Amino acid sequence: MIKYIKKTVEYLKEKGFKNPEVGIILGTGLGKITEELEIIEEVSYNHIPHFPTATVEFHKGKLIYGKLEGKTVIVMQGRFHLYEGYTLQDVTYPVRIMEKLGIKTLLVSNASGAINLDFKKGELMLIDDHINLQGSSPLAFKGVGKLGERFADMSAPYDAEINSKFEAIAKANNIKLHKGVYASVVGPQLETRAEYRMLKIIGADAVGMSTVPEIIVANHLNLKVAAVSVLTDECDPDNLKPVDIEEIIAMATKAEPNMITLFKELIKNL
Repeated sequence: MIKYIKKTVEYLKEKGFKNPEVGIILGTGLGKITEELEIIEEVSYNHIPHFPTATVEFHKGKLIYGKLEGKTVIVMQGRFHLYEGYTLQDVTYPVRIMEKLGIKTLLVSNASGAINLDFKKGELMLIDDHINLQGSSPLAFKGVGKLGERFADMSAPYDAEINSKFEAIAKANNIKLHKGVYASVVGPQLETRAEYRMLKIIGADAVGMSTVPEIIVANHLNLKVAAVSVLTDECDPDNLKPVDIEEIIAMATKAEPNMITLFKELIKNL
């Protein structure tokens, strides 16, 4: 992996990806923040050596380098998931690349289902902690100690200072921002009624199929990290309706302006 990382980083530096400060991973239906960017360089994933390629139709596949609120940023427009057939090392490879290019802070967004029924679809949730239900770890491979501390501390995986800033920005802009625990599952199937009940019992406020692997690796690399979920559906096991992917995308799109405000204001104040 070290050889692959070196080759990928060299390629991106040659393309002009120089000294970024912040990395941003965009989740389902959350691509419009790129319209706020002063784009300097962009490259399709399938042109980057050793980079995975997004296979989900509503995830684009570009790495974008530019300026946002005066800071140099790298934006992943489209992320990778275990359910696409990738390994956890594939899924988190871009985080390692962004760190080698120079980022100190990683901001992540995702779409998730609300387990906590006080939370409503179309609202946002700041992730305060998580539960890894993906069955393994992106650090569980030979030689990981050469890339960072094998036994990465996860006592506070989400940066408290950044989370406080997010909460202050939400309050100042009248944005409803819940705070809670995110559970990450493999997918791609949605959960059964019994699984939703289990998730509630173990303390999850929202559930999705991403984010946690990237957060683990970001902590492994000593990056400051924060994540916000768009709640796209309400997971009430007693009133469960068949999933409507189009409605999920519509909810993510509806909440997107609030997400963009949070990210832009935060980056301005980093």
